[in-house]
Amino acid sequence: MSQTVFPTLRFNDAHASIAWLEKVLGAEALEVHEDDEGRVAHAEVRIGSSAIMCGGRPDATATPAGTSVIYVVVDDADAAHARAREAGAAPTEITEQDYGSRDFSVFDPDGNHWAIGTYRGADAAG
Repeated sequence: MSQTVFPTLRFNDAHASIAWLEKVLGAEALEVHEDDEGRVAHAEVRIGSSAIMCGGRPDATATPAGTSVIYVVVDDADAAHARAREAGAAPTEITEQDYGSRDFSVFDPDGNHWAIGTYRGADAAG
């Protein structure tokens, strides 16, 4: 089944934020469309098997930059934590959750909260 829900983020500098996502989370930019001024009007970025949409062009209806929380599932929280730290991010310590996840958080340059952990959701358990 193809993805049917796309989290969408606004960044102050989408080019820099996409580069941060690539470096810290291993993301891959699938598409980047710029406006006439060179700002990202629309981009799609894959993280694992899912994608987010993002942009940096001001829009009266857009969610302000830095107000989102995104959860990213990883197989190995320790490796993801090390990658984030080595990339210059400031991840929190890894925490063991009572629902079985090992997770940590990191904030992107705009202040968006990225929660990274091993919890795959209720459907994955059944």
